[in-house]
Amino acid sequence: MFLDDMRAFFDSGATRSYAFRKKQLHRLKRTIEQYEQEIYEALYADLKKSPEECWVTENGMVLGEINDAIKNLHRWMKPVSVTTNLLNQPSSSRIYAEPLGVVLVVGPWNYPFQLPIKPAVGAIAAGNCVVIKTSEFAPATAAILKKIITETFDPNYVRLVDGDGAQVVPDMMRAFDFDHVFFTGSTAVGQKVYSLAAEKLTPVTLELGGKSPCIVEPDANLRVAARRIVLAKFSNCGQMCIAPDYILVHDRVKEALIQHLRETINQFFGDDASSCSHYGKIINEKQFNRLQHFLQQVNIIHGGAHDRSRLYIEPTLIDQPDVDSPIMQEEIFGPLLPIIGYENREQALAIVRKNKNPLAMYVFTQSDETERYWLDVIPAGGGCINNASWHLTNHRLPFGGRGHSGIGNYQGKHSFDRFSHQKSILKTPTWFDPNVKYPPFTGKLKLFKWFIGK
Repeated sequence: MFLDDMRAFFDSGATRSYAFRKKQLHRLKRTIEQYEQEIYEALYADLKKSPEECWVTENGMVLGEINDAIKNLHRWMKPVSVTTNLLNQPSSSRIYAEPLGVVLVVGPWNYPFQLPIKPAVGAIAAGNCVVIKTSEFAPATAAILKKIITETFDPNYVRLVDGDGAQVVPDMMRAFDFDHVFFTGSTAVGQKVYSLAAEKLTPVTLELGGKSPCIVEPDANLRVAARRIVLAKFSNCGQMCIAPDYILVHDRVKEALIQHLRETINQFFGDDASSCSHYGKIINEKQFNRLQHFLQQVNIIHGGAHDRSRLYIEPTLIDQPDVDSPIMQEEIFGPLLPIIGYENREQALAIVRKNKNPLAMYVFTQSDETERYWLDVIPAGGGCINNASWHLTNHRLPFGGRGHSGIGNYQGKHSFDRFSHQKSILKTPTWFDPNVKYPPFTGKLKLFKWFIGK
């Protein structure tokens, strides 16, 4: 079995040196750059992404992650010295970043290049062997990724696996003891992966989803808010885990915000978004049908046009859906944006709490006090103030969810840490070996209390 060969490769120690890891990162960078045009073509075939959107959200983002790892790898690998307590003096204390072993990275279909490769960069930097499972629902991107991985790496070091994820991933997890599983996808599938991992006590990182609220306070700059919300919500045709899932806007400014949203949608995508070169498509008919079902139950105030033959759904605004309706209970993951007015913060907060621990939260306000209030009362994976979704683009910020939106985080140094074990080592000299540390202990309690308490 190829996984046993990967285990043997890791156990040989080949992946551990700084020189080896840096060389592999450089090789990956060169290959991605070599196939830039083919990556664009694949992402257009799967999701109708423009080259500009690909660069910002897919291959450009991955190259930024690689560059950061190359630049900082030596520093990340160095043991970290920490203070030694009085009891252990004159010892020294260090934390070593130790590779985990053979890890599995499972990617989704919505960002089919970035989301499998970005965490894999962290795993490579940390000195692991990596199995990458791409999504079968983005076949063109999976094909170019397989070409890149095959040409870049020894198959016993980094290997890409394709096929039906519902079968392939469980089969691998049952047959082999991975040292970590990193999964990005839906909460429902994440629960299954978590259950499989629990059988072998395999540690996991789960990057899931949820209903990310976007709160617009009456003092917000409405024009700017509309532009930033529309950009984030309708990027990738709304198929983004951190897209604003719904808007909560104060009644006093609701109509004005809706007007700004309408104008912005037309400015960004034209009167007919289906002919817009930078507006995407729904990934497949299954997802199209799910979204169309939402459209049949709501009050559409802008958009709503759709065409199954082209997997097209227009950027759509929805007014005042029932908070207990399906569109407000399920993650939308498409270009449908519900807008709900609120009279006071308590009313808005009650709606947010119906879907607790969102992956992201967004607040538009000019008030520091208001900002602090929402940050304090909404537990979330991350978010933005006066922006939406762009926190993901800063690799110095850890990205991840909490509760039903995920377990663990990654990006930049945080990815290196995610795929490393922090091994604590105490080194004690032999020239100082006082008898007080050894039996008999009679009469030493007062002394022990003083030493251990320091």
